[in-house]
Amino acid sequence: MVNTQDFNKTKANPILERTVKVSRVAKVIKGGRTLRFTATVVVGNGNGELGIGNGKAANVPDAVKKAVSQAKKNMIIIPLINGTLPYEIRAKFCGSVVLLKPAPEGTGIKAGGTLRAISEVLGIKNITTKIWRSTNPSNVVKAAFKGLNSMVDIKNELELRTTTINNNIHSTKEPVSDE
Repeated sequence: MVNTQDFNKTKANPILERTVKVSRVAKVIKGGRTLRFTATVVVGNGNGELGIGNGKAANVPDAVKKAVSQAKKNMIIIPLINGTLPYEIRAKFCGSVVLLKPAPEGTGIKAGGTLRAISEVLGIKNITTKIWRSTNPSNVVKAAFKGLNSMVDIKNELELRTTTINNNIHSTKEPVSDE
């Protein structure tokens, strides 16, 4: 799994934030309509850290501020190799299916608005993306976050597997005799 840590203590890199979606929500009550705004925001440091958040308030700046504070609380670390992902990811959330595919150097970011925002705040320089089925920005962000959160650091996984294999080979279990 991807590592999480307390990001309020580490202020080395500035936090980048991109507003993905702002919606106006109306609640009809006895006296008329009450208008509120919801905002979906992605934040990152441009060096492999990513967080998403949703906020709801009476005006747009407050909704964005709430979303940013929520996104900073649930940031994760993504292992990047040479400005791209180590391997291909497919993830699904509700009706959205997302493909994030590493690309060779010089390709750039081939993505729509929602996945481009995620790639930019994450610090990915070369990536190819595709969205199937629903293109609702909220679901696309959550699908990409789910896929990125399920990524495994290849170096740590190889060390873990070789350690497990070596422990199993060197364990001395005596065979049971038929006496």
